[in-house]
Amino acid sequence: MRINKFIASATTLSRRAADVAITAGRVRVDGVPAQQGMDISESSKVTLDNRAITPAVNTITIMFNKPRGYVVSRDGQGSETIYDILPAEYHQLNPVGRLDKDTSGLLLLTNDGELANQLTHPKYQKSKVYEVVLDKPLQPLHQQMIADMGVQLEDGPSQFLISKIDNRAQHGHERVASGGVEATLERSNESTPRGARPSSEKNVLDAVYEVTLHEGRNRQIRRTFAALGYTVTRLHRTQFGNYTLSGLAPREFKSVL
Repeated sequence: MRINKFIASATTLSRRAADVAITAGRVRVDGVPAQQGMDISESSKVTLDNRAITPAVNTITIMFNKPRGYVVSRDGQGSETIYDILPAEYHQLNPVGRLDKDTSGLLLLTNDGELANQLTHPKYQKSKVYEVVLDKPLQPLHQQMIADMGVQLEDGPSQFLISKIDNRAQHGHERVASGGVEATLERSNESTPRGARPSSEKNVLDAVYEVTLHEGRNRQIRRTFAALGYTVTRLHRTQFGNYTLSGLAPREFKSVL
């Protein structure tokens, strides 16, 4: 097996990132610095940053509906992490990509390095779908600008598809189980007298969108809308590649093949 494929199957590094680690001298094979393109045998002892690595014998992948307020990290630096929710037997799994603390929804965790690489490497163009709530309705010109030309950010142009979601017909039904927009509305209604329409509900229903993108830059959706004068008040991922939440409730998880 080629050394970069071995590293990718044993870690969350892509093959390209594995090559970079090899060039940087971070990888050793049987105590000797690894060389790019070398083949290794089953008996080879491979280390990355002086830590022995080996491909998982039994691969495990789970889908997790991450709630807001939790950090996707083992060290939350004072904040609660997703590993405070997940059982101990899943603590060795690594997240595929990230969701920031204030973003909820679908998160994949796995010990299958090849799968992680296929889902995150730019060449595979895996789509990610989000439910987005803005502080005000999106102007049609801005919607077209983002989709057609993109918005210039400090790390380059940001472009993605946006479609309007009409939640009036399904308010409180389909997406409440997965922690979507309806869940937000239900929480906002708890303190509202029976029969009264919360002043915030109409604004929320008028500013709910589905965003589909093929990149994964840090806080890209939030930064894109902020550049045009909007604030994202809720961000919830519903799909990653071929994986969807499929009614998975917040904090729930399940194994996938």
